[in-house]
Amino acid sequence: MSAPVDLESWTGEDVRLAEVESALGQLRAASSPQGAAPHMRTSVMTHLAWVPEGWLEQARGALAGMGERHPSRTILLVPDPDSGKDRVDATVSIECYAVPGVDRDVCSEVVELRLHGKRAKAPASLVEPLLISDLPVFLRWRGEPPWGAPELDQLVGVVDRLIVDSTEWDDLPYPYRHLLELFERAAVSDIAWARTSRWRTLLASLWPGVADVGTIRVRGTHAQACLLLGWLRSRLGRDDIALEHVEAERLEGIDLDGQPAPFPPGDPPQPSDVLSDELDRFTRDPVYEAAVRAVAAS
Repeated sequence: MSAPVDLESWTGEDVRLAEVESALGQLRAASSPQGAAPHMRTSVMTHLAWVPEGWLEQARGALAGMGERHPSRTILLVPDPDSGKDRVDATVSIECYAVPGVDRDVCSEVVELRLHGKRAKAPASLVEPLLISDLPVFLRWRGEPPWGAPELDQLVGVVDRLIVDSTEWDDLPYPYRHLLELFERAAVSDIAWARTSRWRTLLASLWPGVADVGTIRVRGTHAQACLLLGWLRSRLGRDDIALEHVEAERLEGIDLDGQPAPFPPGDPPQPSDVLSDELDRFTRDPVYEAAVRAVAAS
C-alpha cells in the first residue's frame, strides 16, 4: 500500500454521537474523486484507547502508520473530568491507502473524543454506538488503570481484549493483583511482557542449565524484571527464585546467579510495532497469566 492520503478532519464541540457518524460518512465521501464511489472501509476491528492528557502525544505517535497494517475504527477517549464542563468534544479524521489492483482506496477512521466532567465516568454508553458490529474490540489503556473505577469496569465489559503496559505503573508488583482479577472478563496482554519476548526465548534455550537458578538480576524496567521473575517461577514451578533489579529504560541484560546471559539477536521493536503485534492476538495468553499470578503472589 502507498502512504496515506492527507484528508481534512472534522471537529465539533458539545457533539451528539449521530454527528460523529455523519462526519465519518461525509469525510469518506469527500475524499473520493468526484463521481467515484466512496472509499472502502475495510476495518478489521474497533480499537479503543483510554488516553489521559499526559499520554496523548505518545498514544498518537504509537498509532501513526498503524492504519495500513490494521485498518480499523480507532476511538481515542481523552478523559477531562475536572474541566468544569459536561459535554463531549470530537475530532474525526480518515487515513486512506491505495491498494494495488483495486480502484478504490482502503480507509481507517480515527475518532478522538474528549470526555468532559461526568461524561468521563460513563464512557461505555458513548462508545457502544460507535463500535463496528461483528468485529472484535480492543482497548489500549494508557497509564495504570483506576482499579475498581466505573470507567474501567464499563469498558472492560464491552471489549474482547485489554492491552496495558505495566511499565507505566507504580508500586509494582502490587497492581498485578488487581490485573489478574480481569483475566476472566477479557483477554489481557501487556506490552512490558511483549518486550521480554526475545529474552524469554533466549533463556528457554539455556535449558536445562536454568533449572536450578537461584537469583535473576535484570537490567531493565521494574515491570520487565517482575514479569521475568514470574515467568521463571511459573515455568520452573518454584517460588524461591530471588530478584535483583537494576533500573533502565529498556531491557539491557540479564544475569543468572551472577553469570550474564548471552544477548539475544535482533533489535528492540518500535512502539508502533509492539502495539501492532498485540492487535494481531485474539486469545488469552496462559503463559503470561501464569507469570502474573506468580509475581502477584510474591
